[in-house]
Formats: sequence, C-alpha cells, structure tokens
Amino acid sequence: MSLIINIYYTGENGSAKKFAEEMISSGIVDRVRKEPGNEKYEYFFPMEDKETVLLIDKWKRKEALDEHHKSEMMKEIAKLREKYHLHMRVEQFVEKENIR
Repeated sequence: MSLIINIYYTGENGSAKKFAEEMISSGIVDRVRKEPGNEKYEYFFPMEDKETVLLIDKWKRKEALDEHHKSEMMKEIAKLREKYHLHMRVEQFVEKENIR
C-alpha cells in the first residue's frame, strides 16, 4: 500500500514553474527522491493552467512520509514556497495492492 499525494502549487507570472525549477536546481528534489520510502517525486504542468504546477509525490508507507515532513528539507521547501508566493491544494490517495 502506497500513499500518493498530489500537490498543486499556484502562483502568478510563472512563479510556480520557477519554484519547481529551483527545487530541481537546488538539489532538493534529488534529496527527497533518495529518502527511505520515497517512490516518486515528479512535477507536471497542466496544459490549461499556466500558473499551476502539479507535484506527484508517492511514498511506500505513511511513516516514511511522516519522517519526510519532520525533515530539514521541509523548512527549505516552505521557504521556497514563500519566496514564490505560492498557494497549495493537496489531495491524498491510498494505492492498494491488486485485489482479487
């Protein structure tokens, strides 16, 4: 069972895309991907909303996600969100194993 979190970052004047670019260039994305339990950390750009970036974040178990939320990286991410004046909308899903 994995947790999938969709985070929609929305800003103005391309700030959401700049945020995602800085997340990558600063190395934060690579560090998150290397955390125990992380299965996916990818950004997507909705075609019909140029001011929003979608992050799909997937974790093997809730405890791994909880540890990520306690990490120093979360402070770095929060500072970048503030820097780019972003609003967030979060959706969380549980991926179940194949059911027969």
